[in-house]
Amino acid sequence: MAYKNAVSTYREIRINTASQGQLIIMLYSEAVRQLDHALSVLEMNEAKKDPGSIEKISKCVVKTQEIVSELMVSLDFDEGGDIAKNLFSLYTWFNRELMEANISQDARRIYIVRNHLDGLRSAWQEIAATVVAETANREIVGVNIAG
Repeated sequence: MAYKNAVSTYREIRINTASQGQLIIMLYSEAVRQLDHALSVLEMNEAKKDPGSIEKISKCVVKTQEIVSELMVSLDFDEGGDIAKNLFSLYTWFNRELMEANISQDARRIYIVRNHLDGLRSAWQEIAATVVAETANREIVGVNIAG
Protein backbone atom coordinates (compact mmCIF):
# COMPACT_ATOMS: atom_id res chain seq x y z
CA MET A 1 0.00 0.00 0.00
CA ALA A 2 2.79 2.42 0.90
CA TYR A 3 4.50 1.62 -2.41
CA LYS A 4 1.40 2.63 -4.36
CA ASN A 5 1.19 5.91 -2.46
CA ALA A 6 4.89 6.60 -3.12
CA VAL A 7 4.50 5.93 -6.84
CA SER A 8 1.38 8.08 -6.98
CA THR A 9 3.16 10.92 -5.16
CA TYR A 10 6.17 10.63 -7.47
CA ARG A 11 3.96 10.81 -10.57
CA GLU A 12 2.08 13.80 -9.20
CA ILE A 13 5.31 15.68 -8.43
CA ARG A 14 6.72 14.77 -11.84
CA ILE A 15 3.65 16.17 -13.59
CA ASN A 16 3.48 19.30 -11.42
CA THR A 17 7.13 20.17 -12.04
CA ALA A 18 7.26 19.30 -15.75
CA SER A 19 7.68 21.92 -18.43
CA GLN A 20 5.03 22.35 -21.10
CA GLY A 21 7.15 20.36 -23.56
CA GLN A 22 7.63 17.55 -21.06
CA LEU A 23 3.89 17.40 -20.43
CA ILE A 24 3.20 17.05 -24.14
CA ILE A 25 5.79 14.27 -24.36
CA MET A 26 4.12 12.54 -21.39
CA LEU A 27 0.75 12.71 -23.16
CA TYR A 28 2.20 11.25 -26.35
CA SER A 29 3.97 8.52 -24.37
CA GLU A 30 0.79 7.52 -22.58
CA ALA A 31 -1.17 7.49 -25.85
CA VAL A 32 1.44 5.20 -27.45
CA ARG A 33 1.44 2.98 -24.35
CA GLN A 34 -2.36 2.69 -24.44
CA LEU A 35 -2.37 1.76 -28.13
CA ASP A 36 0.44 -0.76 -27.62
CA HIS A 37 -1.67 -2.38 -24.93
CA ALA A 38 -4.75 -2.37 -27.18
CA LEU A 39 -2.74 -3.99 -29.99
CA SER A 40 -1.35 -6.69 -27.71
CA VAL A 41 -4.82 -7.54 -26.37
CA LEU A 42 -6.20 -7.50 -29.90
CA GLU A 43 -3.44 -9.86 -31.03
CA MET A 44 -4.08 -12.26 -28.13
CA ASN A 45 -7.84 -12.08 -28.76
CA GLU A 46 -7.49 -13.27 -32.36
CA ALA A 47 -6.71 -16.76 -31.11
CA LYS A 48 -9.19 -16.93 -28.20
CA LYS A 49 -12.08 -14.74 -29.40
CA ASP A 50 -12.76 -13.64 -25.82
CA PRO A 51 -15.57 -11.06 -25.72
CA GLY A 52 -14.15 -9.63 -22.48
CA SER A 53 -11.07 -8.45 -24.31
CA ILE A 54 -13.18 -6.16 -26.48
CA GLU A 55 -13.84 -4.01 -23.42
CA LYS A 56 -10.11 -3.88 -22.58
CA ILE A 57 -9.26 -2.81 -26.13
CA SER A 58 -12.04 -0.24 -26.12
CA LYS A 59 -10.86 1.29 -22.83
CA CYS A 60 -7.33 1.71 -24.21
CA VAL A 61 -8.58 3.26 -27.45
CA VAL A 62 -10.98 5.61 -25.64
CA LYS A 63 -8.21 6.66 -23.23
CA THR A 64 -6.04 7.49 -26.25
CA GLN A 65 -8.90 9.50 -27.78
CA GLU A 66 -9.15 11.46 -24.52
CA ILE A 67 -5.41 12.18 -24.65
CA VAL A 68 -5.65 13.30 -28.27
CA SER A 69 -8.58 15.56 -27.33
CA GLU A 70 -6.46 17.05 -24.54
CA LEU A 71 -3.70 17.73 -27.06
CA MET A 72 -6.27 19.40 -29.32
CA VAL A 73 -7.50 21.81 -26.66
CA SER A 74 -3.94 22.70 -25.69
CA LEU A 75 -3.17 24.07 -29.16
CA ASP A 76 -2.51 27.81 -29.33
CA PHE A 77 -3.77 28.97 -32.72
CA ASP A 78 -2.54 32.55 -32.19
CA GLU A 79 1.07 31.55 -31.54
CA GLY A 80 1.07 28.26 -33.47
CA GLY A 81 -0.35 29.48 -36.76
CA ASP A 82 -0.31 26.86 -39.51
CA ILE A 83 1.42 24.29 -37.31
CA ALA A 84 -1.44 24.44 -34.79
CA LYS A 85 -4.03 24.21 -37.58
CA ASN A 86 -2.25 21.21 -39.11
CA LEU A 87 -1.94 19.47 -35.75
CA PHE A 88 -5.63 20.08 -35.09
CA SER A 89 -6.49 18.43 -38.42
CA LEU A 90 -4.17 15.53 -37.65
CA TYR A 91 -5.63 15.06 -34.17
CA THR A 92 -9.15 15.12 -35.63
CA TRP A 93 -8.10 12.41 -38.08
CA PHE A 94 -6.53 10.37 -35.23
CA ASN A 95 -9.78 10.45 -33.25
CA ARG A 96 -11.84 9.50 -36.30
CA GLU A 97 -9.51 6.61 -37.12
CA LEU A 98 -9.50 5.43 -33.50
CA MET A 99 -13.29 5.53 -33.36
CA GLU A 100 -13.53 3.43 -36.52
CA ALA A 101 -10.79 1.09 -35.28
CA ASN A 102 -12.60 0.64 -31.99
CA ILE A 103 -15.87 -0.22 -33.70
CA SER A 104 -14.33 -2.70 -36.14
CA GLN A 105 -11.46 -3.85 -33.86
CA ASP A 106 -9.08 -2.96 -36.70
CA ALA A 107 -5.45 -3.43 -35.61
CA ARG A 108 -4.11 -1.82 -38.80
CA ARG A 109 -5.81 1.51 -38.06
CA ILE A 110 -4.67 1.44 -34.44
CA TYR A 111 -1.12 0.68 -35.55
CA ILE A 112 -1.08 3.57 -38.05
CA VAL A 113 -2.27 6.11 -35.44
CA ARG A 114 0.16 4.67 -32.91
CA ASN A 115 3.09 5.16 -35.29
CA HIS A 116 2.06 8.75 -36.05
CA LEU A 117 1.81 9.52 -32.33
CA ASP A 118 5.21 7.95 -31.75
CA GLY A 119 6.70 10.11 -34.52
CA LEU A 120 5.20 13.24 -33.00
CA ARG A 121 6.55 12.23 -29.59
CA SER A 122 10.05 11.88 -31.08
CA ALA A 123 9.78 15.31 -32.68
CA TRP A 124 8.69 16.87 -29.38
CA GLN A 125 11.57 15.15 -27.58
CA GLU A 126 14.01 16.77 -30.00
CA ILE A 127 12.33 20.16 -29.58
CA ALA A 128 12.36 19.89 -25.79
CA ALA A 129 16.03 18.89 -25.78
CA THR A 130 16.90 21.84 -28.01
CA VAL A 131 15.00 24.28 -25.80
CA VAL A 132 16.71 22.95 -22.68
CA ALA A 133 20.16 23.22 -24.34
CA GLU A 134 19.46 26.77 -25.56
CA THR A 135 18.21 27.83 -22.13
CA ALA A 136 21.29 26.38 -20.44
CA ASN A 137 23.59 28.16 -22.91
CA ARG A 138 21.81 31.50 -22.35
CA GLU A 139 22.17 31.18 -18.59
CA ILE A 140 25.88 30.42 -18.85
CA VAL A 141 26.59 33.19 -21.37
CA GLY A 142 24.39 35.75 -19.63
CA VAL A 143 26.12 35.63 -16.23
CA ASN A 144 28.90 38.17 -15.64
CA ILE A 145 30.15 38.08 -12.09
CA ALA A 146 33.27 40.16 -12.84
CA GLY A 147 31.23 43.33 -13.09
